Amino acid sequence: MSARDFLVELGTEELPPKALKTLGEAFLAGIEKGLKAAGLSYSATRYYAAPRRLAVLVEQLATQQPDRAVNLDGPPIQAAFDADGNPTQAALGFAKKCGVDLAEIDRSGPKLKFSQNIPGQAAAGLLPGIVEASLNELPIPKRMRWGARKTEFVRPSQWLVMLFGDEVIDCEILAQTAGRVSRGHRFHANHEVRISAPASYAEDLRSAYVIADFAERRAQISARVDQLAAEQQGSAIVPPALLDEVSALVEWPVPLVCSFEERFLEVPQEALITTMQDNQKYFCLLDANGKLLPRFITVANVESKDPAQIIHGNEKVVRPRLTDAEFFFKQDKKQKLETFNQRLANVVFQAQLGSVYDKAKRVSGLAAFIAERVGGDAPRAARAGLLCKCDLASEMVGEFPEMQGIAGYYYAKHDGEADDVALALNEQYMPRGAGAELPSTLTGSAVALADKLDTLVGIFGIGMLPTGSKDPYALRRAALGVLRILIEKQLDLDLVATIGFAISQFGDKVKAAGLAPQVQDFIFDRLRARYEDEGVDVAVYQAVRAVNPVSPLDFDQRVQAVQVFRKLPEANALAAANKRVSNLLSKADGNVAPSIEAHYFDTPAEFALNAAIQQADQAVQPMAQAREYSAALAHLASLREPVDSFFEAVLVNAEDPSVRANRYALLAKLRGLFLGVADISVLG
Repeated sequence: MSARDFLVELGTEELPPKALKTLGEAFLAGIEKGLKAAGLSYSATRYYAAPRRLAVLVEQLATQQPDRAVNLDGPPIQAAFDADGNPTQAALGFAKKCGVDLAEIDRSGPKLKFSQNIPGQAAAGLLPGIVEASLNELPIPKRMRWGARKTEFVRPSQWLVMLFGDEVIDCEILAQTAGRVSRGHRFHANHEVRISAPASYAEDLRSAYVIADFAERRAQISARVDQLAAEQQGSAIVPPALLDEVSALVEWPVPLVCSFEERFLEVPQEALITTMQDNQKYFCLLDANGKLLPRFITVANVESKDPAQIIHGNEKVVRPRLTDAEFFFKQDKKQKLETFNQRLANVVFQAQLGSVYDKAKRVSGLAAFIAERVGGDAPRAARAGLLCKCDLASEMVGEFPEMQGIAGYYYAKHDGEADDVALALNEQYMPRGAGAELPSTLTGSAVALADKLDTLVGIFGIGMLPTGSKDPYALRRAALGVLRILIEKQLDLDLVATIGFAISQFGDKVKAAGLAPQVQDFIFDRLRARYEDEGVDVAVYQAVRAVNPVSPLDFDQRVQAVQVFRKLPEANALAAANKRVSNLLSKADGNVAPSIEAHYFDTPAEFALNAAIQQADQAVQPMAQAREYSAALAHLASLREPVDSFFEAVLVNAEDPSVRANRYALLAKLRGLFLGVADISVLG
């Protein structure tokens, strides 16, 4: 079957830069979907996306669909016709389904049958519908109309190219008639560009100062920015999202180095970087020590004969933004950071839970409580907690919300606060996302934990539980942050006691009844997903959850130990034995002897198991207390043989009540040894 290259390019007004890459990928995916649904084969595809165009190239696209045969079975003959030979509704319905008269249906076999050969259609006739369907399915939140037309798209359309081999496909899409004429760069080559063939599309446009390939522009910008940064003895900050956005703003990228006055470097560099990246789309430069250089790189869309004019223009534009940041920084430093709490006393955190200042006071008390228990400095944690929300009332954060915590750090340092207190004002928000950085100090960890636990307790305490689709206070993220800090920083904190203290600080603002276990369960439930992501079997999590450790670190240490235990050859047999013991004890109805009496033993297997349990108890107790859970379970694995022998030789439910109660006591002691680590019966 013959094949040709196919090209479609839709020209538009400037497309939204943050969405350009997504639009290009979706346009390609939609066309691929349409071609596969139509049964049209091809060898390769790719998309192009530039500020004023979306395009897709399909290589070696079949010129025609393959012929296909349709074979449909209908109802049995006896169900298709009545006793007089008249067709039933079943027969008439089958004919209607096939789109033919009943006379054309084959009735020679036991069932009605319909067979038809459908010749394949020409691809040229199918392509307009495939392209239009893909454009209609693009992820565009809000479409617009232009002129007097009812046509809708993300931006007004300007031209349409549709070539199948050498031929133009005759069609109209989005009010544009297809042709073979594109447009060049708006400034360098503001004229029509004839596309000679689909395969030459990229080169034809390159001659008109348009690099149509998004990935090529992106790579070119990245390489040139790195080169220019190195020439300035620095390195560029190139966030992937910013690189994508800049790549979507230019058709012919020309990166240029600009500068700003060194006096602005007295402003926190995070504020300068934020305004240059977010507002101006510049790439900032850092020196070898990570300090901001008074340089930045802009990416022009023209190759100017006088680039100094472009550089001067960008330097002129950025100066007012940096001046604003400088002004806010100087204004904020005119008063002590702590005084901003006066403003926060009038800012509502949550209507039922009080002001932001109320929250800061609770965080202060809870941070001190936590610091005292994890080896931190309680007074400094309390101080950091009291200051933790102050910068929210500052001019800097009002203008640059991304500076919350960071501004507080600089203002605290300016006021002479201790280093860990200042750091804690930023570290309270850590981790800011999955896998993000954790607090570096114990004071920061205490404040971060206190802030998150206060929110969890408060919001749960007024009944605003997160749902499957809504979590406005980011409670799931807060719970995961608590777990990450405690486990990854190896902080052993009794979460149950901490939650209890947090509840007590709210007084009558929350419903305390049943709140502690509710918050505790919510936090520990988040561990399940964490372990699943790490490849830990859910049964291992459940085995530990069954014994209710109060410390997330302790919980994790037990999980790691049970995970190792599962790989031992004795694990399955001991898990099954524990399950059997658990079932027996659940039916004991309290008939368990208070202690094990050897004089009730009447088989060697009972004596052997009792001796093994006593030896294991002496060895394992110190291990469990030292949280050497892997060593404890490895030692308990040696009980497999006496346990197996016991169940082979002994009838637990003996007729003599005293003997039966004694055997229950023996099994309870056995089960208690394992429950010191986890309920491994869950693994059975």
